[in-house]
Amino acid sequence: MKLTESFAYEGATPDQVYALITDPAFRTESAEADGATEHDVTVTPRGEGHEVSIVRTMPADLPDFVKKITGSTVTVHQTEVWGGPAADGTRTADVKVEIKGQPATMKGVATLLPNGTGTAFEVDGEVKVAIPFIGKKIEPEVHKAVVSSLRHEVQLGLTKL
Repeated sequence: MKLTESFAYEGATPDQVYALITDPAFRTESAEADGATEHDVTVTPRGEGHEVSIVRTMPADLPDFVKKITGSTVTVHQTEVWGGPAADGTRTADVKVEIKGQPATMKGVATLLPNGTGTAFEVDGEVKVAIPFIGKKIEPEVHKAVVSSLRHEVQLGLTKL
């Protein structure tokens, strides 16, 4: 299932947004604000970019038919590998979100780019649940959870910039 989302950080440059989303303290605060009961955030310099790894255990805010498979909590491992800035400040990252112990992933690309008076944050990816017959029914729920998490983080980020 295709996932395409765009958010705006008005009044902030790509460098400012990048500094925020590669700050371990911010990503920790974001995980806590999103309801994580456990979390581990690691940010590692990588060339002109960074690798961000976030593992968080979350209540499974999913329909009952999905909770029968996942249980009452899910552990999500999110990895972002950010490259260096382009001449205009644009940065991209390969993004992967996995639900541990489940055949559910989101793979895609995140982009920070100048947009008028601020920065656009775009995510373009694919949600896949590899369970025969019912995977396609679960993908919209995983999609909804990923988008909700992104939205919460952007809203928190806007209060910090």
